[in-house]
Amino acid sequence: MMIAPARPRLVLASGSPRRLALLAQIGVAPDCVAPSEIDETPRPGEAPRALAERLAAEKAEASAAGDAGGGGRAACLALAADTVVAVGRRILPKCETADQAEACLALLSGRGHRVYTGVALATEGRLRKRLVETRVRFKRLSRDEIDAYVQSGEWRGKAGGYAIQGLAGGFVIRIVGSYTNVVGLPLAETAALLNGEGYHPHRLWSGTVLE
Repeated sequence: MMIAPARPRLVLASGSPRRLALLAQIGVAPDCVAPSEIDETPRPGEAPRALAERLAAEKAEASAAGDAGGGGRAACLALAADTVVAVGRRILPKCETADQAEACLALLSGRGHRVYTGVALATEGRLRKRLVETRVRFKRLSRDEIDAYVQSGEWRGKAGGYAIQGLAGGFVIRIVGSYTNVVGLPLAETAALLNGEGYHPHRLWSGTVLE
């Protein structure tokens, strides 16, 4: 049996449990989790898709620069992602208060919205990135449903105030595009970026990759 070459080390520039779980779904376990702390404030007039792409790139580059500056990990791949939920050009917040979550759910009720995730992979001197868009439509939500979801607390820290992989999955009547993109990391596009840098997720499935 042929043994595949050793893979690059992978740093995940995100502390999101759901992104770790999504990577695990395709057999990827980052060697290091090192969330990047950057200012995520949209620039004046910045479109939702541009924001997602920019933040992912900045997070990946910040993580790669940090690795190069210490720990002898300059050859690592730094993977970052950022998800933005928008209605038209209106960017919805990553909700931190019940009032924010309630306002987002009221806005999304009975209408369509778009979810953009920027994915970026950086190493010393190189940056590769993708932007994925998914269209989602909610059913019309009753006052009781909104109140119950807000009380659940599941919205906390979520772009647009909901998590499609949780209770809010019962609100979705249509989705066009990548489901995993809405969860927070489009897996097909992420795997393609990793493949392009010599980190092949499918080779991990057989256990033949040298560490």
